[in-house]
Amino acid sequence: MDLIKRFDMDKKPVKEKFYLTPLAYLLSFPTVWKRKLKVNKVNMEDVKPPYVLLCTHHAFIDFKVTTAAIYPKRANYIVAIDGFIKREKLLRNVGGICKRKFTNDTKLFKQIKYALEKLKNIVAIYPEARYSLIGTTAILPDSLAKMCKVLKHPVVMLNMHGNYLTQPVWNLKMRKVPLAADMTQIITKDEILTLSVDQINQRIHKAFQYDEYKWQKDNQIKITEKYRAEKIHKVLYQCPSCLTEHEMDSKDHMITCNHCKKTYEMDEYGELHATTGKTEFPHIPDWYEFEREQVRKEIVSGKYHFEDEVMIESLPNSKGYIPLGKGKLIHDENGFVLTGEEFGKPLKLVKEPLSLYSLHIEYDYMGKGDCIDLSTLDDTYYIYPINKKNVVTKLHFAVEELYKIKKESLRQNLVSSEK
Repeated sequence: MDLIKRFDMDKKPVKEKFYLTPLAYLLSFPTVWKRKLKVNKVNMEDVKPPYVLLCTHHAFIDFKVTTAAIYPKRANYIVAIDGFIKREKLLRNVGGICKRKFTNDTKLFKQIKYALEKLKNIVAIYPEARYSLIGTTAILPDSLAKMCKVLKHPVVMLNMHGNYLTQPVWNLKMRKVPLAADMTQIITKDEILTLSVDQINQRIHKAFQYDEYKWQKDNQIKITEKYRAEKIHKVLYQCPSCLTEHEMDSKDHMITCNHCKKTYEMDEYGELHATTGKTEFPHIPDWYEFEREQVRKEIVSGKYHFEDEVMIESLPNSKGYIPLGKGKLIHDENGFVLTGEEFGKPLKLVKEPLSLYSLHIEYDYMGKGDCIDLSTLDDTYYIYPINKKNVVTKLHFAVEELYKIKKESLRQNLVSSEK
């Protein structure tokens, strides 16, 4: 018998309690005013709640920018379960709706539908489901356009700029960067009834395009903080010169390969320059995509395999993490297999490639190290590799590329069977 109380995903969301609204404004407006936030509204003249608000996801400051963008209206926000830790009552009272990342959750759809139809509210969704790793668009779920079509409400896009540059996920030290956002109604209430799912999908994907380093350069935004490149090797883990993995390091505004000693400098406008020899990737996201392609080649060649001893924690509810001790994590072309022990019983969690289109990762999470998390509908396991260093970015690439490869293979098989 399971004696652990699970998070109640069935509890209906509420409108933000009136007495909490001033607190939300107090926490948000001084920050965005200080950063001189400019919100460019397009096709928003006649838009009133309820509507679906799709938001890019860069940093914690996203929620403050969203608060300012929809002012004076308030919203129900989709929030990952770790956001509810030790503050479930507060988050529920401000309209929070809980989600376990990268799970097929029909209950979430029902909660969103309830908030739109019964509460007549805005529902703010961050479908990238994690902070951007390198300031570019993350993979979006296939179900997003289908959900918008079924909900039959206007769809508004909030594409934020400067948030990632202010506080990148790989180094949470703040930088002094101005903020901007484009808030655009991309699908009207009439259009949602007539557009196909494919057409809705195209509009959403087009609206979600962003590249924060390009935005920085185009707007000539100087980031003068000395530590602007520190810890970026968590994302840029493979040397583009000697191709060695997991031997990159960074300090202040310099990135160095400990294997071949090649060094790159990040200038104040976010571009890279090799101190000697060729600069393979002046534009930082190009280095990131190079790593993705390297992982894909490894998968296609049949060489990809990850295995390590791990520390495991469970998050069944909002009370906090429960240590489960050591276990083993394997990831290969068949997906994830996590084994260990949970409350005196064997733990075995299997996640096949087509069950995960992406992976949530954290860098130095709460001072405990880099980790990934894998969720079921009633639990989330935080998994910390013990022996292998700086590997979680590669794991996330592998999950995404395996999903694409398996999905394409499935599609081709279906086409062949229909002939």
